Amino acid sequence: MELSFLPQLIAQLTESQSISLAQSIQRQEIATPLSNSAIATAYVQQGSGTPPILLLHGFDSSVLEFRRLLPILANQTQTWAVDLLGFGFTDRIAEIKLSPSAIATHLYYFWKILIAQPVILVGASMGGAAAIDFALTHPQAVQKLVLIDSAGFSAGSAMGKFMFPPLDYLATQFLRNPKVRASISRTAYKDKSLASQDAGLCAALHLNMPGWSQSLIAFTKSGGYSSFQTKLAQIQQPTLILWGDSDKILGIADAEKFERAIARSKLIWIENSGHVPHLEQPQATAQHILDFSAHSN
Repeated sequence: MELSFLPQLIAQLTESQSISLAQSIQRQEIATPLSNSAIATAYVQQGSGTPPILLLHGFDSSVLEFRRLLPILANQTQTWAVDLLGFGFTDRIAEIKLSPSAIATHLYYFWKILIAQPVILVGASMGGAAAIDFALTHPQAVQKLVLIDSAGFSAGSAMGKFMFPPLDYLATQFLRNPKVRASISRTAYKDKSLASQDAGLCAALHLNMPGWSQSLIAFTKSGGYSSFQTKLAQIQQPTLILWGDSDKILGIADAEKFERAIARSKLIWIENSGHVPHLEQPQATAQHILDFSAHSN
């Protein structure tokens, strides 16, 4: 693979979907008001047609999270996935103060430069919180919203107050530990066999990018995404809520709370799935998204 910005461990991927998506990762210099330097932003774009779909990954993840979902969607329409500022294979610039607001600003300029038309915005886990924030901040850019086992209803982590030396270093080293990541991966799936060695590598490749630990510390110190509970009624876009019926990471209670709080929303349970239905039940997840995208509201 001639992708010089990706860690060399990418060559150890074994599953065809992982290899294929990794080979399609590109980077584009995105100029923003956040820095004098453009941000080399990692993304994948496949397929054609409208409306375009834009996928946002979860916490400490990357576009590789969509290795099973994106190709199915791209068979039907233009599909994008992007590594959010401070995450994945997107360049981390030390002078940028990482926060949800900075993430939204970077995402807006990525959208403006490369897509420039309203999207079906799909966010998984923390990506759901980022999607909610973006839809509220830049409603003209979002035609419809899809939340997959989304963060953002309940309050975020309180870890930020503990992120000072040496605890910040210890926290990131804890998250870097292969056994810890493997345990999290197994918890995310209902079918534990899907937490394969290849899946573990997909989830950890970005840890080898420059500035990974510093960005994770900075994002956590910022407070991350807090609860949008009081703002959800402001969402005007039609919203599809997809939720694994066996989510052991966020649980299942917030799914119905989101549906009650967002006026034009519909909840669909993804059967036999944990926290990551886009990895565990990609065909069903993709079909629901495509049906929702095609339906006129």
